[in-house]
Amino acid sequence: MSKKDYYETLNLSKNASESEIKKAYRKLAIKYHPDKNPGNSAAEQSFKEAAEAYEILSNPQKKQQYDQFGHAAFEGGQGFGGGGGGMSMDDIFDHFGDIFGSSFGGGGGFGRGGGGRRVRKGSNLRVKLRLSLEDIVNGVQKKIKVNKLVAASGVEFSTCPTCNGTGQVTRVTNTILGAMQTASTCPNCKGSGQIISKRPAGVDATGLEKKETIIEIEIPAGVEEGMQLSMQGKGNEAPGGGVAGDLIIAIEEIEHEHLVRNGSDLLYQLGISFSDAVIGKTIEIPMVSGKAKIKIPAGTQSGKNLRLRSKGIPDINGYGRGDMIVNIQIWTPQKVSKDEKELLLKLNESDNFKPKENQTKSFFDRMKNHFT
Repeated sequence: MSKKDYYETLNLSKNASESEIKKAYRKLAIKYHPDKNPGNSAAEQSFKEAAEAYEILSNPQKKQQYDQFGHAAFEGGQGFGGGGGGMSMDDIFDHFGDIFGSSFGGGGGFGRGGGGRRVRKGSNLRVKLRLSLEDIVNGVQKKIKVNKLVAASGVEFSTCPTCNGTGQVTRVTNTILGAMQTASTCPNCKGSGQIISKRPAGVDATGLEKKETIIEIEIPAGVEEGMQLSMQGKGNEAPGGGVAGDLIIAIEEIEHEHLVRNGSDLLYQLGISFSDAVIGKTIEIPMVSGKAKIKIPAGTQSGKNLRLRSKGIPDINGYGRGDMIVNIQIWTPQKVSKDEKELLLKLNESDNFKPKENQTKSFFDRMKNHFT
């Protein structure tokens, strides 16, 4: 079943501003919040879909990826998606802290329970992944080694004495209107409600340590240079058992020996002899995987493009695939023997070997159209 368009989920157009995205999410979040719809699974699903859409569209980088590649930018197995496909309710309620402020915090309402404690999120981890043209055309599974922060063994936590485990500190200020109470994130535990009470040697102040980890990723066919894929929850772990960050994978393309990529098309320049151009020939050319035979029609002119339909790169969104374009270049020898020269001079006397005026005009017409 195909996923619903994020803009459609929030009832927005694709040119919606940041404030419009925020406003639309706020409206739907209130409408479908579980506290207002107890036991309503359909409302809960709409609530999660709205949160997923907001997570992508409120992030400029993820929004750009989505606008360019659609849902495919956040797919690929093993939790690909910096999107909300694997969002927990804690992740979703994190949005409420940003959208609605602390008034919807702990103690019920739109809070996450636990008196407003914030679930900390680990930092994102970024890696570069170089792919061959064959990998890009066919899609590929890769195993990569990363050094990431993980929760160290032997670390013990205790309740934060500053906020007594609530994650918030309350301050009362006397004003001419009376006493005013404000709540803010605890500066000691950063809102988690707990602090480290025991830390083994070699472990940092957050209770994390560096560890080499092997992660298996699945790259969809059709990715391109500069594209970034996101694997949710595969980044650095968070202190105190929070939510792990994402693994951001930047795609780099390895130059192919024979083929050049142009969007979804593949380009190949084929040099042929003058005689092959005149009488025609079937020639074998390299493909991404293996080889293919292409027929050179008799009378082929230098610069002509022959097109092999649907032999290019698949569209990442599933809209077919590009073509293989073979550009013909007639090779001219720089030196000829005496006999060859005499033969060419004799051929030159034939009207068949003299340029036709309409062909010359056709060439200039093509050049004119190219530059206008």
